[in-house]
Order: sequence, then structure tokens, then C-alpha cells
Amino acid sequence: MAHGNGGEHGTGEEQDEVHACIEECISCHAVCMNTVPYCLETGGAHADAAHVRLLLDCAQACQLSADFMLRGSDYHEEACALCAEVCRACEASCREFVDDEDMLACAEVCATCATACEQMADMEQ
Repeated sequence: MAHGNGGEHGTGEEQDEVHACIEECISCHAVCMNTVPYCLETGGAHADAAHVRLLLDCAQACQLSADFMLRGSDYHEEACALCAEVCRACEASCREFVDDEDMLACAEVCATCATACEQMADMEQ
């Protein structure tokens, strides 16, 4: 595992990408956390334990990734790789609710965050 120099190092463009990814992670965390009570209140397939657990996993992975980037952790690339993987799984789970605009909106936020985290995970530092 190669580890980068962390937060305050790198070019201005790299820092812009890091800040954008942090914002995406924070946004995805909030959306997933807000979607959990919606799913529980809606019931049925929305409240399936695996789906709710995935929403919570996604929120936590996003928080972890944002925290690692904010403090310039040498492990932020690994955190972002995990976050991207969990976000992609959460996106797929949310897209199964094809007639539910709230779930599709959650899927879109997860997809955007996954893309940003994939870019961070692939950054060479």
C-alpha cells in the first residue's frame, strides 16, 4: 500500500479535488442518514434489514473518508476506496426502488460520492 503525504501537501488542483470529495462525502452521509428513518417509516422492502444496514454503512464510510481527508491522513486513499465500494453498493440498493423519487435521489448522491472517492483512491501522491 502506497501512502500519500496527506492533507496540506500536493498541488492546488489536488487540494481542490480533495475538498470537493470531502463535500461529496459529507453530503452523502447526510442523505443516507436522512433516508434511514424514511425507509423505516415506509416499511416493507424499504425497511429490509440489509438495505437499512447498507444505508448506515454508507453513511459511516462517508464520515470516515471525510474525516481521513480533513486531517490529511496517510490512509485517506484506502478510506476513499472503501467509501467508493460501499457507496456503489448503496446506490444499487436504492435504485431497486424505481418508483420512489427519494430513493432514486439517494442513489444519485451515492453515485456522485462514489465517483469522487474513486478519483481520490486513484490519486498518486
